[in-house]
Amino acid sequence: MIERATSRVRWFLIFWIFVLGAVAFLDRTNIAVAGIAILKEYHFSNTQLGSLSSAFLIGYAILQAPGGLIADWLGPRRVLAAAVVWWGIFTALATVVPAGLGRTLRLFMAIRFLLGIGEAVIYPASNQFVARWIPTTERGIANGIIFAGVGFGAGITPPLITAIMLRAGWRWSFWLSAVIGIVVGAVWFVAARDRPEQHPRVSASELSRIKSGLTVGQGTASSRGSDAGHDGGRTRVPWGSIFAITGSYFCYGYVAWIFFSWFFIYLATVRGMNLRASAGYSMLPFLAMATCSPLGGLASDAITRRRGKRWGRCGVAVFGIALAGVFLAVGSRVASASVASLVLAGGAGALYLSQSSFWSVTADTAGRSSGFVSGIMNMGGQIGGAVTASLTPAIAARFGWTASFLVAAALCALGSAAWLVVNPERPAGQGPRQSAQADTPAARSVPIVKNI
Repeated sequence: MIERATSRVRWFLIFWIFVLGAVAFLDRTNIAVAGIAILKEYHFSNTQLGSLSSAFLIGYAILQAPGGLIADWLGPRRVLAAAVVWWGIFTALATVVPAGLGRTLRLFMAIRFLLGIGEAVIYPASNQFVARWIPTTERGIANGIIFAGVGFGAGITPPLITAIMLRAGWRWSFWLSAVIGIVVGAVWFVAARDRPEQHPRVSASELSRIKSGLTVGQGTASSRGSDAGHDGGRTRVPWGSIFAITGSYFCYGYVAWIFFSWFFIYLATVRGMNLRASAGYSMLPFLAMATCSPLGGLASDAITRRRGKRWGRCGVAVFGIALAGVFLAVGSRVASASVASLVLAGGAGALYLSQSSFWSVTADTAGRSSGFVSGIMNMGGQIGGAVTASLTPAIAARFGWTASFLVAAALCALGSAAWLVVNPERPAGQGPRQSAQADTPAARSVPIVKNI
């Protein structure tokens, strides 16, 4: 009997989660490009338009932890497929809000809030998939591919939405976004399974490879109990470090969402670029994000192996976030619109160098509570995004757009400094004496499980 060749099903499905993430960011950031047309049609101010992004992020933030529980209960296949249908429905519903209605803004906000609730499950569900399908030694690159979808989706949104708007109006751009999502979700539902042993195209050799690399408690649903009692049923989470990371992620989210919510409008209305030029240049920050996110993860892993987690995790985070602040401060004051776009895009890329540090240290220090703890951290980031969606235009209206970017640069300084008090050398359940031994070469070689 001829043995079947080794399959690569897990990598196709990881790629498709990348596609799902890109579609999610298309659906959530299309309003930033269509915002100029929406402002004119509905007579909204920039501050009111910002409240739509805030409404989305509030919904997105509050369902982070519940979304993880739903994905754990129902599995990533059904949860992600249902979520994409949900996104499509509420993306399309935004196009039927009538102008001139007394409660138009509130109705728009409710639709965006519900869109945020639907999108909140994507990273908890994808984390469930990674835990079940990806060996520990491959999870860094797997998560790098998944998170590259953030930059890719946000990057293709400006030219795609602009092209459709110029031909058919902003409503058609939303309808197309909804249709793309439903098609992508249907492919996922047909192609994916919750566990590798359920997939008919997974070869015996691939299944063996996956199973041999899963951490304790992830091979089967029934095996979780063996992991739960590892520390006597109690996990001592270093909450001082977690609160510092959460505060830093608030700053991170505030800065990142300036690009997601306002960069296109900034280039068009403040820098004086035409619609096509704005669409082209506004891609740059997201391409930088897509490139620097996996690069930051690779650098963090490499430095951790050589110098330990204080340098590899905290050091990369301090450097990346601080560098982002420098780029923002300089770019906002550059006279040339094109040069300013390049410098500010560099700030977005520098910020995303630090992304892997947040997720890795949360997993390192929280142990079996890492899902809950990383949910708290991610909620902090989304609250930061909700604040910037409304506060950035308010600052710009009163003090100018340079002031808005300088505030973001100041928050970068705070977010970078917060990492100086983080101790990633003390995993959950260890005291100070044990943590002194946690950074041995053997300990450094243990794969890190990231929670999204």
